[in-house]
Amino acid sequence: MAATRSEVLSLFRSLLRTARQFSDYNIREYAKRRTVDGFRANRSLTDPNSVQAAFAEGKNQLEIAKRQALVYSLYTPKVKSVMEIQL
Repeated sequence: MAATRSEVLSLFRSLLRTARQFSDYNIREYAKRRTVDGFRANRSLTDPNSVQAAFAEGKNQLEIAKRQALVYSLYTPKVKSVMEIQL
């Protein structure tokens, strides 16, 4: 059974939400960019098998991102990135 539109959008939002949990600016922006690029690359998929494979890969990436966000939160740097400093 192929993933529905609402499941795909939910996965997209979950990946972006998880990306926001990274404390490091560079990793946070990389995770956001990779999420958006991955969904854009798979936007034109029509074959149900390839859609299901891409959805399963996205769910795997979400689990990896959640674990990595937890690990990075344990070792948060004391100083913010130059990109995060408000002038």
